[in-house]
Amino acid sequence: MNRNRGRRLQRQEPRDNPPARSAPLPAEGGIKAQSQAGDFGESWWAGRWQAVLESFRVGGRLARGRLYARQGQVLQIDIREGKVTAQVQGSRPQPYKVSLSVRVLTTEQWQRVAEKLSESALFVAKLLAGEMPRDIEKAFEQAELSLFPERGGDLRTSCNCPDEANPCKHIAAVYYLLGEEFDRDPFLLFRLRGMEREKLMALLSNLKGDRPNDARNETTRREPLPCDPRAFWSLGSIPDDFYGEVDTPPVTAALVRRLGRFPFWRGEKPLLEAVEPAYVAVSALGLKTVLGERGDE
Repeated sequence: MNRNRGRRLQRQEPRDNPPARSAPLPAEGGIKAQSQAGDFGESWWAGRWQAVLESFRVGGRLARGRLYARQGQVLQIDIREGKVTAQVQGSRPQPYKVSLSVRVLTTEQWQRVAEKLSESALFVAKLLAGEMPRDIEKAFEQAELSLFPERGGDLRTSCNCPDEANPCKHIAAVYYLLGEEFDRDPFLLFRLRGMEREKLMALLSNLKGDRPNDARNETTRREPLPCDPRAFWSLGSIPDDFYGEVDTPPVTAALVRRLGRFPFWRGEKPLLEAVEPAYVAVSALGLKTVLGERGDE
């Protein structure tokens, strides 16, 4: 990977006293990882992201990077299409500037991915609900692409610290925090690859609408309006199959998931985790009510 060390901005430290081993200065208002032990994030995609970093085998710098992430040494992170910039407080008064660049997929490549995704109703439903389908990498593989950086040139990192290693501990700290953020908002992975969530949803909707068997392309029979005003304004009888097939939603708290997450939010309990049990209970109660079942109360 290419590296810009910012030699004109930072003086090279003597090799007998490497700055990598200096204690970092305290950072006020830094972004602290919620995970204080083990992996950063619990989802499979967060694990895959971290595996890319750990495959570089830079030894102790990864351990110091974890420590930096958990101490709150990372002051700021900005995620844009194809690039992440950050500031990390090290052992010098001036924070170091970190940059991660990810190769952006072209419009044609994203079109191929969207076509593969649209072939699965489950994929589309989960993506619309803000969830990352577990087998989504298969859709990228079928399009002869990869969601995660895996080839030379897919991921480039730089830091203006004096450390000659790449990734250094400052880069590692940002990388680990990104993995934890991807755990909460997997669509940030798509943004890094050049596709915003809204654009992807619109692309999937258009592909679904282009299918010949789509319900919107079928001619439906419409009943004429009644001439009698009393019949028009009265409810009338409800057919037995008016509600169709009734069941609990396939995705819990779908609307809350679609609202997204606060970037690098550090509340004690995520909003989705707080409200999801209520959605589960209400769905079960609503199903019993519609089916005419009586509860204990």
